Amino acid sequence: MLRYTLMRLGVFAGCFVVVWGLVYTGIVPRGFGASNGIWMVLLALVLSAPISFVVLRSERDRASAQVVARVDRMKANMEANASQEDEADDAARAQGQAPQAS
Repeated sequence: MLRYTLMRLGVFAGCFVVVWGLVYTGIVPRGFGASNGIWMVLLALVLSAPISFVVLRSERDRASAQVVARVDRMKANMEANASQEDEADDAARAQGQAPQAS
């Protein structure tokens, strides 16, 4: 996931440099007063989103598969812990003891 995030930041930085160059040369209009920086950042975000969506598709799919695998492992661990608690509770009930609240 870190690799995908860094690649996405790289695409944004590249778009920002291009937007800055276009604003500096006057091809793209400057913002009003101090809003020029915000204008350039927003324009770079708008440009980098579809580029990242297309260019980083395989990396995004790989990161998604890692997240799904991690969530599945966590679910399996939680189910294993729950079944251990159920077995301990059933064993205590079978011996006639009241289950302990934790």
